[in-house]
Amino acid sequence: MSVTGIDFVALQVRDLEAAAAFYEKRLGLKRAPGPAHAVVFDAAPIAFAVREPLPGVELPERPGTGVVLWFKSDDAQRLHDELAGAGVPIVAAPVDGPFGRTFSFADPEGYVVTVHSQ
Repeated sequence: MSVTGIDFVALQVRDLEAAAAFYEKRLGLKRAPGPAHAVVFDAAPIAFAVREPLPGVELPERPGTGVVLWFKSDDAQRLHDELAGAGVPIVAAPVDGPFGRTFSFADPEGYVVTVHSQ
């Protein structure tokens, strides 16, 4: 028996509805059915969610340190411009690289998310 790949990604958050609203409104993700302690989004090819912390987990001020989460966008530059215009902290300005136009932002919980266009 072995693992065949990543099947689901969830971020543990302090404020479930605020985090869900951010990913829904700012990134355009659509909600899918899920459990009460999480908001699941219809993301392909891997499902994505924000969820309440697991019992006993105390989130640090900047959660996710050491983890890199990437999202694909059909227009990374436009998304960057919209997020920056809305006051979302941009951690790394857009650059062109092996994954197309790429930039990073911080979500309301402090997770750094990278977006690319290829």
